[in-house]
Amino acid sequence: EAVVAEEQLAAALEESARLEEGRRAAEAQGPSSAAEAPAPREEEPPADFICPITTELMSDPVMAADGHSYERSAIERWLATKSTSPMTGEALEHSILTPNHALRGRIREWQEAHR
Repeated sequence: EAVVAEEQLAAALEESARLEEGRRAAEAQGPSSAAEAPAPREEEPPADFICPITTELMSDPVMAADGHSYERSAIERWLATKSTSPMTGEALEHSILTPNHALRGRIREWQEAHR
């Protein structure tokens, strides 16, 4: 049962990411007429700045054994009850979380440029 639930969650996360990418691609193409133009909005952060678990901008990104980066608090909560990748559903070789300093720096630069 737990494996099925994890697989369903992983599939839902992947589908959510796919839908989000499609929405962003549609926004990037812009409105088809001036009448449809939405009010100016803040620019969306790059997709790799978004935690796949929380779908929010990461402030403390860490890399898990699956090679994906997650917000530290979100992946720690995940790993408290599971030993699988939130992205693939496959077993993680270990639960060591490595700070992703390069990604954190890029996120901070993006935040500074979009204040």
